[in-house]
Amino acid sequence: MHVFGITGGIASGKSTVSARFRARGLPVIDADQLARDAVAKGSPGLAAVVEAFGPGVLAPDGSLDRKALAAIVFADEGKRKVLNGLVHPRVAMLGALATQELAAKGEPLAAYEAALLVENGLAEAFRPLVVVAASEATQLARTKQRDGATDEEALARIRAQMPLATKIAAADVVLENDGTEAELLRRADDALDEICARTGVDPGRYPRPR
Repeated sequence: MHVFGITGGIASGKSTVSARFRARGLPVIDADQLARDAVAKGSPGLAAVVEAFGPGVLAPDGSLDRKALAAIVFADEGKRKVLNGLVHPRVAMLGALATQELAAKGEPLAAYEAALLVENGLAEAFRPLVVVAASEATQLARTKQRDGATDEEALARIRAQMPLATKIAAADVVLENDGTEAELLRRADDALDEICARTGVDPGRYPRPR
């Protein structure tokens, strides 16, 4: 089985692309979901996060208070690195298990969606790499609308990530997303067909939605 990568910046549209691929029948492994699983209530991963950042990152029900944790790590690069060091190895393990399960089912192709794929040095492991890109102005507007964030909060989140230009330089396929959702979906469909051709998989296995 061949696994390719999908990445981008905050509010660039990578989740929309992944949803389109799923709609066509392609399995997509979501690193964000794996990260949630890695720190699920009662898990060793959550215990490690609490040990590192204190009980203030716990919600009343004992689950992770993501907003409280985000407020800590988005403002401090050192603390963000500590969090990544705790979560990323667990995400990698869960991702490997998901890949093994799909291979056992006979899937010829799958995608791995991860915001930090390039940052973590994984681009070469997930070729061809798809990068979904948008201008900073577009990212800012979408982040404010989606998260109810202020200009300052949204900019801090955007600039805490690797510049999109760096990710674009590492890409095999770039999907520009400063226009409409319909335009992005057309580009996503073309990209999946191209990836099928590159990897020797029949694109007819993943028909375009009508």
